[in-house]
Parts: sequence; C-alpha cells; structure tokens
Amino acid sequence: MSETGHRYFIINKPYNMVSQFISSHNVGLLGDLDFEFPEGIHAIGRLDNLSEGLLILTTNKRVTKLLFQGTVPHRRTYLVKVRDEVTEESVQLLRTGVSIRIRGGGYWTTTPCEVDLVQRPAGLFPLRKEQKEYGPHSWLTITLTEGKFHQVRKMTEALRHRCVRLIRLSIEDLVLGDLQPGCVREIEEETFFAQLKIDNWRVEQN
Repeated sequence: MSETGHRYFIINKPYNMVSQFISSHNVGLLGDLDFEFPEGIHAIGRLDNLSEGLLILTTNKRVTKLLFQGTVPHRRTYLVKVRDEVTEESVQLLRTGVSIRIRGGGYWTTTPCEVDLVQRPAGLFPLRKEQKEYGPHSWLTITLTEGKFHQVRKMTEALRHRCVRLIRLSIEDLVLGDLQPGCVREIEEETFFAQLKIDNWRVEQN
C-alpha cells in the first residue's frame, strides 16, 4: 500500500474484453481476470473490446486528470496490423497528418506523429481469428500524443488500410513488456508516476 493509500496496476487486456467490470453486453469483463482487485478500482485510458494491450487500473481517481486532461501531452505507442501492404508514401502521410471523422460529424487533421513499418514481433500471442485471415498485410508502430475516438483505426482506414489488430504497447515509459494477455502487474506509486512522467502528482494528492 502506498503512502496515499492508493494502488496501481497494469494489465495486458485481452481481445474481446471491455475495460470495465460491469456491462450489459455479452463480453469479457475485467472481473473475469484471475486476480483479486481492491475496492474502488477503475480503468484509465480505456481500450475498446477489440483492442489489446496496456491498460492502467488504479484506485486513484485523479490519474485521469493528471494523465489525459493536463497541458502536457503524453506519448502512447501502438502496434497495428492492417490489411494490404503499406507503402512508404502512406507511412509519410500518417506521419504528417491525415483527415479523420470525429464525434459530432466534423473532420480532424491528426497532428504529426511517429510511424514505422515493422515486422510481426516474435512471440506475439496469436488471435484465433487471425488463423482465418489470408492475403497481404502490414505491421506498424504508431506513437501519438493525442487521442481522438478510435483515432488509430481511423487513421489507417483513411488510407484504405483496415485495422485488423491493435495493441497498446506503452504510455510514456510505462510499458507492456513481456506481460502476457490477461496477466496483471502491480506497480509502486513513485515508479508509476515516474514512468508516466507526471511530476506534480504529490501536489495533486493534497
């Protein structure tokens, strides 16, 4: 237990699991994980049910404000599998900004970001649905500092590359690493905020 009484965890959220403990839909829930979470736990920076990877859970309700509503943007890196072969020209377009539709019906030009073509990582846990997929595809890493609704999927689809797998690898220096799908890791409070590069958390606790 930290000095503030709060606890901090990361999980590797599996595919087809929502980032919540209660849902009216027939989907996997965080409570299905083989781990006894403390009371008052909730997810920060949620992933939709089809997305995987790094998800933060904490009993500290101030983390959302500190991480996503402050003036300093925080880097988030995703591993993305898309249909068809992505050209260097398309990679450059993703880097410089593409127009995506946002909530409310308008359009948004994404801010410059880091995009690289990569190989499928060795040891990546396969999805059952991937066994049924044929044809060319590409893997990318995309690092953003903004987070519009379904932004990564919309960015690749704007260039006619449908996203078929999306895994969040890191938020700043807080990384998924070798944590396996469905597994949980608790992190010490000071380490948690240091890796997220949040310097004013002690002030915000008061």
